[in-house]
Amino acid sequence: MSDQLPWIKRTWLFNSPVGYYPDFLARLRGTPARIEDAIHGLTSNALTSTDREGAWSIQENIGHLLDLEKLFSGRLNDFLADEPTLRGADMTNQATHEASHNKKNVSEITSAFRSVRGQFMDRLSSLGQNDFARTSQHPRLNIPMRVVDMCQFQADHDDYHLARIHELCTFFHAAKIG
Repeated sequence: MSDQLPWIKRTWLFNSPVGYYPDFLARLRGTPARIEDAIHGLTSNALTSTDREGAWSIQENIGHLLDLEKLFSGRLNDFLADEPTLRGADMTNQATHEASHNKKNVSEITSAFRSVRGQFMDRLSSLGQNDFARTSQHPRLNIPMRVVDMCQFQADHDDYHLARIHELCTFFHAAKIG
């Protein structure tokens, strides 16, 4: 069983100065490479297996990050349109469950993620500092969020799944499945 605090139980203060946005963009930009580094040399069996019932495989964790790029891009649209409340996430993760990521080639998923994340980074990089201060209400957390905060939130979400991927890699290495 993982010691990782479930995503849904996490909280944020979102009090970083707007000028921190370059730091968060660097984390977001680096996620595809960090994923590729973590899974390098793993077998298909290790990528598509899990250490416990109901948990996602490494490949499903990566696919989930790909699936959520659409949400974060939409939320950026919400900020730029001055929407009072950001669009909500599907907390059932239906897209990930229906995507059958384990039936795909991992390079297909990582390549798609790298491409979509690159497009999102291009959009974020074109914004000015005032844009990162735009505010809207986060629907689940029920707190105001700025674009800089969304970047932190998304980078934290990436790290959450990267930690799970590393945990699975360690498990499979110890079990000599990798």
